[in-house]
Amino acid sequence: MKGIFPTEKFKRLETPFYYYDTNLLRQTLRTINEEVGKHERFEVHYAVKANANPKVLNIICQAGLGADCVSGGEIEASVRAGFPSSKIVYAGVGKSDWEINLGLELGILAFNVESIPELEIINELAAKKGTVARVAFRINPNVGAHTHANITTGLAENKFGIAMRDMEEVINHAAELKNVEFKGLHFHIGSQILEMDDFKALCNRINDLQDQLDKHHIIVESINVGGGLGIDYNHPNRIPVPDFQAYFDTYARFLKLRPYQTLHFELGRAVVAQCGSLITRTLYVKQGDFKQFAIVDAGMTDLIRPALYNAYHKIENISSDEPLETYDVVGPICESSDVFAKAIDLNKTHRGDIIAIRSAGAYGEIMASGYNCRRLPKGYITEEL
Repeated sequence: MKGIFPTEKFKRLETPFYYYDTNLLRQTLRTINEEVGKHERFEVHYAVKANANPKVLNIICQAGLGADCVSGGEIEASVRAGFPSSKIVYAGVGKSDWEINLGLELGILAFNVESIPELEIINELAAKKGTVARVAFRINPNVGAHTHANITTGLAENKFGIAMRDMEEVINHAAELKNVEFKGLHFHIGSQILEMDDFKALCNRINDLQDQLDKHHIIVESINVGGGLGIDYNHPNRIPVPDFQAYFDTYARFLKLRPYQTLHFELGRAVVAQCGSLITRTLYVKQGDFKQFAIVDAGMTDLIRPALYNAYHKIENISSDEPLETYDVVGPICESSDVFAKAIDLNKTHRGDIIAIRSAGAYGEIMASGYNCRRLPKGYITEEL
């Protein structure tokens, strides 16, 4: 849908760059808040790893979401964007001492702890500061998800979390430590999940674990189910806002939340993916022996998902209304994997045409690199153009 882009303004900008449709972002955030508002004690934290563009972060902060961070740098970015420390949670399988100390100094809501050694280090560092760290334990529920193998996180074979069999031992160990306070359980089964049955399976597993803890009179104040809700990469124009109603309703129906518990979500991709596009310019159209190439000035350094995951992104020539032709869309990086798509139909493409690679607001700009000594892409929001 070429009309959603300020194409004439794009022509004046150096490509490649990211464009964020803030009207769609705000619509998405309104939908989240409306759906969450239908349920008591539901709280949403934005997963900063999806996109940490400062202007995007600020809009999300203004909508009232908390922040889910996986590094000290993300905590710093969240604070700069205006997120209160009391709404920041810090996850991650390998937290450095300086990152833990940063969280302690800020008094963040919770550390999502992934191992006993990590718990003991947090306790030790908190003791040195004369404070108490609030902790939740990330439990690996051994629940599979219908998604790419590289973005599943809830199986026993994955590096994340504490095994279910060790859950009670870890909770009891925390009770023996003076400078940590056990607050809740944390789960996350993966990303880009579109089948609600996967989330239902997680609910059932959490219900079983909670029943087990009840027998030992262990109180869990909060349950954090992570995120994982996917988007429609095939139809970004037709389905720009994910089905948040089905997502939150699934947890409301199947998770047996205790009256004293809060339920936390960590949504990333579902919040920002559809509002972002990678905008690139056609450098050359090259006719090969068997195929036609549209060579653009963006590469895998700007958007690595197709090379890393063989991920699909809808690609549009927003400069042309000519008949469709078939192209491989490729970048300038000296790697054979620097391919955005093969054998796709685009309106007839010429040198200088502006190409939009859609649904790139999540894991796009944030994963850009300087490989080949390339400049990092800039990010622009609607209000700037």
